Amino acid sequence: QVQLVESGGGFVQAGGSLRLSCVASGSIVPINTMGWYRQAPGKQRELVAAITNGGSTNTADSVKGRFTISRDNAKNTVSLQMNSLKPEDTAVYYCHLNSFLLTHGYWGQGTQVTVSS
Repeated sequence: QVQLVESGGGFVQAGGSLRLSCVASGSIVPINTMGWYRQAPGKQRELVAAITNGGSTNTADSVKGRFTISRDNAKNTVSLQMNSLKPEDTAVYYCHLNSFLLTHGYWGQGTQVTVSS
């Protein structure tokens, strides 16, 4: 089992910044991809950004140039630096971990990000 605990969500005005962090614990395999998804009310959950243990990243077009994903393999953490936030970034943000070595992926409990206009 893997546990993911997010932190760093909150309320911010448009143009502001927030940093999300996620700590993984439990039976973590060394080869994995960690990432952030978000789900706004009435919408499907979507990928925001992901990063492999080797450092390769994949970032949604909607946040490119504004959000940066990073990770610390030694600490089993992944972070999402969010700058120039927009009201449309308002959503619950979920940490995710997956690996071909696992039978399924894991999700965190989610953290709310609210951006006011």
